[in-house]
Amino acid sequence: MTILLSDPRVAAVPVHECGEPLVALDASFGPARALVRSGLADRLAAARDALPPGIGLRVLEGHRRVADQRRIIEWYAGEVRAAHPDADAPEVERLTSRFVSPVAVAPHVAGAAVDLTLVDACGDELDLGTPVDATPEQSDGRCWTAAAGIGADARAHRDLMARVLGGAGLVNYPTEWWHWSHGDRYWALRTGAPAATYGPLERARTTGAGAAA
Repeated sequence: MTILLSDPRVAAVPVHECGEPLVALDASFGPARALVRSGLADRLAAARDALPPGIGLRVLEGHRRVADQRRIIEWYAGEVRAAHPDADAPEVERLTSRFVSPVAVAPHVAGAAVDLTLVDACGDELDLGTPVDATPEQSDGRCWTAAAGIGADARAHRDLMARVLGGAGLVNYPTEWWHWSHGDRYWALRTGAPAATYGPLERARTTGAGAAA
């Protein structure tokens, strides 16, 4: 059974903040130069190095400010209400959490999550079945990592992503093939860790360069 980020078990996970700073990923991960926790940067570098020659990771987003998280929640909750007019407030919250996390447990707000895809040697994105950030409604559910109805190439690319990122200690949010995290509450619940190591973080605690080479 899929555990969503709105599940009370996620919020019940304690946070033992380790104090790692946010670092900017280097250009090998794409032009976004996303901010992530330093330990996550190291894990992303290990995942990148495990990819076959000619394939790279492009990180599109990392740390997200609380205000930005709230804005995305508001936008997508409106889309959910339009698509599911009979849903009550708890159901709207549950459905919204398929695509965007409640602020209190949001992995992006903790600097613990990345949205990413695979690229070829020319920097062109590979076929992953849907665009990054395609909602469940827009993609007819094909944004789910294990969704049926995607092509063989997309399935192979998702499986490759799972091998290298999972091998580096990240976990996937199963409703979004592009969302991977480490150290947050969702990661702790999925892996059985006693606590999250990354809690909500503002951008004051940063360093200029990432650990990823």
